[in-house]
Amino acid sequence: MSHHHTTTKLINVLVLCTGNSARSIMSEALINVLGKGRFYAYSAGSQPTGYVNPFAAEQAQSIGYPMEQVRSKSWDEFSQFESQKMDIVITVCDSAAGESCPLWCGSPIKVHWGFADPSHVSGTDEEKRRAFAHTFGLIRQKIQQLVDLPIETMSQAELIEALNRIGECDA
Repeated sequence: MSHHHTTTKLINVLVLCTGNSARSIMSEALINVLGKGRFYAYSAGSQPTGYVNPFAAEQAQSIGYPMEQVRSKSWDEFSQFESQKMDIVITVCDSAAGESCPLWCGSPIKVHWGFADPSHVSGTDEEKRRAFAHTFGLIRQKIQQLVDLPIETMSQAELIEALNRIGECDA
């Protein structure tokens, strides 16, 4: 029997932040673009702002991510019994990491990768844009390491260790 790569399981990733307007949105875009069909990312917030930061949208579009479907939404959408089951849940802001998350279906691996919030940067649009580009670059380095993992051949313990290692290394 030959092994067809069509048996590769799609890896669902949920990226969480408090507001779901910047870091989690950029992470979603990066995973979906760099994951090249092996990964599918969603993002949500514990207290969603209800809007996507335009600088975050700009970064996502810079790698060809379509923003039409992207919206700021509550993580409650993903904690229902009928919700899409997640394989990996990543928190990207320290406040969301400290909050008590809902129980996710399917017992996903939970990992925290903290990034400073670029939307706290004040100044000109150019300075804000630079802050977002910087954060986008940092997130991109971690996401690239994630999508480069041979997840299909890793045990859950190896995957947890690898994800934690990615989170610990400062790019």
